[in-house]
Amino acid sequence: MAAEPVLVGIDVGTTGVKAVAVSLSGEVVARAEIGYELQIPRPGWAEQDPEDWWRACEQALATLVGQLEELGGKEAIAGIGLSGQMHGLVCLDEDRKVIRPAILWNDQRTGEECAEIERTLGLERLIELTGNRALPGFTAPKLLWLRRHEPDSYARIRHVLLPKDYVRLRLTSALATDAADASGTLLFDVAGRAWSEEVLQALEIPAEWLPRVLESPDVSGFSDGVPVATGAGDQQAGALGVGVVRPGPLSLVLGTSGVVFAALDRYACDPQARVHVFCHAVPETWEAMGVMLSAAGSLRWLRDVIAPGSDYDELTAEAMRWQPGVEGLSFLPYLQGERTPHADPNARGAFAGLSLVHDRGALVRAVLEGVAYGLRDSLELLRGLGVAPESARVSGGGARSGLWLEIVASVLGLPLDLTAAEEGAAFGAALLGGLAAGVFVNAEEAVASCVSVRDRIEPNPDWQETYERGYARFRALYPALRPLEEKP
Repeated sequence: MAAEPVLVGIDVGTTGVKAVAVSLSGEVVARAEIGYELQIPRPGWAEQDPEDWWRACEQALATLVGQLEELGGKEAIAGIGLSGQMHGLVCLDEDRKVIRPAILWNDQRTGEECAEIERTLGLERLIELTGNRALPGFTAPKLLWLRRHEPDSYARIRHVLLPKDYVRLRLTSALATDAADASGTLLFDVAGRAWSEEVLQALEIPAEWLPRVLESPDVSGFSDGVPVATGAGDQQAGALGVGVVRPGPLSLVLGTSGVVFAALDRYACDPQARVHVFCHAVPETWEAMGVMLSAAGSLRWLRDVIAPGSDYDELTAEAMRWQPGVEGLSFLPYLQGERTPHADPNARGAFAGLSLVHDRGALVRAVLEGVAYGLRDSLELLRGLGVAPESARVSGGGARSGLWLEIVASVLGLPLDLTAAEEGAAFGAALLGGLAAGVFVNAEEAVASCVSVRDRIEPNPDWQETYERGYARFRALYPALRPLEEKP
């Protein structure tokens, strides 16, 4: 009797590789995760050895196959999909060997190069072409930094890849990327879904260094005869994994960072680039997303400072004793600068409205509410692009807190849906593997077969008026405090 086919998704993350095997009905039947180290050669820098990604991928796949064999069958892997951290720079020489450690999405060394890019192209034209302004995390400024500071390494470059695409190279020997992940390089014509000749010429970056661009579900190569989907960046794959394939529900990620993601049926960018606009993992579809840098990371910071070793459930239980608004206490979650809506690396966090009545639980609730207000900022910008959501699909570690979900639903004024699978980008990558294998006709069929909602959290009508006032106060705090953070 033939074994049931499974789909494998591989996510090349910042802290490790996650691999999952998913049945054709969406059940996660095997999973593996292998970690690796982040290198910080200097403050503000972030690098990794691409070989660490590949070694972790090999180990994760071996673990996955072992688990499948233990289930009593020789489950046939029908397709493989890839996702990964976006914006990283992987440089290869003429022999396709790694020249230097990869520079990652959270590296902050390229401020001067970002300013140079915006001067060279003009900010308005850059946003028209790429949907984004130049930010230190993106790939293009990293190349310019390398040209300026490591000319010997730059002279050896013959191929430029993104992190998951290096794993693809080792898995299939193919040099390729997808429109979704390529959108985050600042070298891509997002509306045209192709490398931008205008940007490449202006920045004097050879077009032949860049891999061919496919759509996310396309077959990019084969691994032992198994088709490997081109894949997507982690946010696009994660959105697919919770069922956000067309305009409709949002994808809301309550992880270390916070993301509010909307699918678009046409290219549309914010004139000030306060939200990112990329190609989606679904062909002929785009996406806009707001990103706040410290979402669940804000709660982790507070726990580590005032209650090290405490359980999050204990802290949120204390927060539940406080009413919405915490008697005028507000929190700005800008602990490491901010992207949306301010694009301000010098923004800083703050508690405002403290009094003698406030205790540890009050601080916790203020953090939960402050993060929700930050997500609301992104939602309002998306609405300015014509997004009109009726609900959001929520994922990430913060989604384990019922209180936090009720707060976020009430601040956003949207019901939040929790999906049955919680595997994030790796799950979405597996669905792309199914599309590449021909198991599903399109993304809608993949979602209908594999994605199901297990719970819904409705906004609390008794809280919403208080939160409207709280959001107005939150919005007033940043411009009031910003002058204090300006460097003399």
